[in-house]
Amino acid sequence: MTPKVWFVTGSSRGFGRVWTEAALRRGDRVVATARKPEMVRTLVDTYGDAVLPLTLDVTDRDAVFGAVDHARQHFGRLDVVVNNAGYGLFGMLEEVDEAQARAQFETNVFGALWVTQAAMSVLREQRNGHILQISSIGGIIALPALGLYHASKWALEAFSESLAAEAAEFGVKITIVEPASYRTDWSGPSAVHAGGLPAYDELRQRIAAYWQSFPQGEPAATAAAILRVVDAEHPPLRLFLGEGPLGFTKEQYARRLATWEAWQDVAAQAQGA
Repeated sequence: MTPKVWFVTGSSRGFGRVWTEAALRRGDRVVATARKPEMVRTLVDTYGDAVLPLTLDVTDRDAVFGAVDHARQHFGRLDVVVNNAGYGLFGMLEEVDEAQARAQFETNVFGALWVTQAAMSVLREQRNGHILQISSIGGIIALPALGLYHASKWALEAFSESLAAEAAEFGVKITIVEPASYRTDWSGPSAVHAGGLPAYDELRQRIAAYWQSFPQGEPAATAAAILRVVDAEHPPLRLFLGEGPLGFTKEQYARRLATWEAWQDVAAQAQGA
């Protein structure tokens, strides 16, 4: 198999680091981007010219387009683009301030959008390539205390589904990756927490107990799955990571369908003549 050229955002830790190293170990080449490039430059010691470390803040649109162009010029093409940069914002909807809400969307939505636009200009011209949009199980369900995070991932999934239909015209593939709970920094150092209102303290405690009981996967275990997807001739539009999301999602969608059906008479009345 011809070695692939990857462009990975948020490659310094978590999933981004795992997938970057998995690609390099099998002989692919990777443009490893991060806001703190010193955290990825160590990869050069092991993999040499196969890795190109770049400083990148995905919220800077001009910088994103510059990084993608640099990557294309350096390696000659792009094959796999992984939109992984993002973080979690914890807080009840009433607790989140304007700056926190805007920052969540700047990174998780607009940052992903800028990378997608920059990458599509290259992949469309090549008439091939694969974009992996890293969403979450939180991109299809919503839980308390994560409303703005969920909103950002739902937005990512929505524009990515539209993108899939647009990109297919040029032979470009899109996969929305929806991980379950894993032992990454998502809820640790990478997270932002809104100020707590006492009115939500009891609910906050119940949520904390729920998360402690939730099984967590090992990030390293996802590498083989991602490599299999990027090598597939017909990759899926959506991919869960982890065993639990499928059953959980079936329950969620069954409840949605039951509600729609229960109110269908009201919906039909709204049709008019």
